[in-house]
Amino acid sequence: MPAVVSGGGPVSPDGNNANETGGVATSPLQIKAMEVRGNRVNWQSYKQGQMITLEDYGVVTRLDFSSSDRESRATYFKNNSNLAAKTFYKLIQHIAKDQTLQYLLVTIDDLLIEDHSRVEMFKNYALSVKESPWAGFFSLLTRSDGFIVNQTSAIITKMACWGQESMDEKNRHFYVTWLRDQLRVPNNEYMQSVCRCLQILLRLDPFRSIFFEIDGVSTIANVLSGRIGFQLQYQLIFCLWCLTFNEDISSRLDKYSIIPILADILSEAVKDKVTRITLSTYRNLLEKPEEMHIKQQNAVSMVQCKLLKQLEILSDKKFDDVDVVDDIKFLTEFLETSVQDLSSFDEYVTEVKSGRLEWSPVHKEIRFWRENASRLNEGNYELLRTLIHLLNHNHDPLILSVAAHDIGEYVRHYPRGKHVLEQIGGKHAVMKHLSHDDPNVRYEALLSVQKLMVHNWEYLGKAIQPME
Repeated sequence: MPAVVSGGGPVSPDGNNANETGGVATSPLQIKAMEVRGNRVNWQSYKQGQMITLEDYGVVTRLDFSSSDRESRATYFKNNSNLAAKTFYKLIQHIAKDQTLQYLLVTIDDLLIEDHSRVEMFKNYALSVKESPWAGFFSLLTRSDGFIVNQTSAIITKMACWGQESMDEKNRHFYVTWLRDQLRVPNNEYMQSVCRCLQILLRLDPFRSIFFEIDGVSTIANVLSGRIGFQLQYQLIFCLWCLTFNEDISSRLDKYSIIPILADILSEAVKDKVTRITLSTYRNLLEKPEEMHIKQQNAVSMVQCKLLKQLEILSDKKFDDVDVVDDIKFLTEFLETSVQDLSSFDEYVTEVKSGRLEWSPVHKEIRFWRENASRLNEGNYELLRTLIHLLNHNHDPLILSVAAHDIGEYVRHYPRGKHVLEQIGGKHAVMKHLSHDDPNVRYEALLSVQKLMVHNWEYLGKAIQPME
């Protein structure tokens, strides 16, 4: 089982603490940073042109990685931390040239990576002059240069997570919202860097809560549902995995269809690290929620997504990581036990909520509808509204056929069903599929409308046959 570090944050299933820097060596941000380091700034010309002071010149030259060693930098910081912070704050706010600003930001980032405690240097200086340690960096997030924006974001993330003084709630909310919005940018060149920042931030519970509140999970689900590479899959699932350590969040993830989305990724995963983080996320969804019915609901959803079959295939594969083997064993045993305890209605609820309807046995069982039709009214008609939503927004003929059929069975077995459906828009949702291109959708919609319109639907229904 994945460990948790003393600070309350998770340690990743591949053994890396979530607050470590690094990332993929081929990420656009890191490639560009390597290029920027090679473009040394002529600070002498800045000094001669009086664009920086002699004091500024002394700081940036003493801390330049190309002209100083680690020991001399450590000594300089020990004696001049306030001056160094003052200089960097001033320069990033007043240097206009993109190339020079890029170099400054890479230098700051490298200095923080070299010694995490240096984040306190910036915070302490801002406190001493009664300014926000974040404002100067936040202002750079509006620059047009993508590298400047994302290199700044990397620095903000380190300062937010590595320092003793945490980021205040207002700035946390602003920054997490900004990161969420970056996930939504089409074809974002720096998506890996955005995800990396989230991987680090979501190690800490205050950031998890905000990210969940601003619909971050839905954003991740949308990205994961698209065509993305394995690295982004890993990073985004890592973020979900971090979120599952929050008990409240792990109990409310079912409405975002996370389990079926992960099932699709797992079935096609070619990299062990994607498999590993997905299995760890599934395990947390069964272990972290306190309420047993949430655990059971998640388990049923996993069963319906054919996870047991996936686990059987994975169990025959050799993994060097013993945690993966342990997760496969745990998940298999938990799901097999859950299947034995399932009622047909539990299974139906999970199937409807997953949005992945298929002709499972319960749909055609008269006894099931006779006993359970009225239960579609529970939770302010939650299941019924979900079926209507699928009819209005889904395009899969199989799902549309089953949803139309189920609404017809609800009307057939619940006396006030017609009235309820008219009140919540179900009648229109079914009728608009009477002219659907797929013959099976048309058939199920027509039969359902017959049940909505007349009492003696069985007699009329005999004249209607599904088209081949």
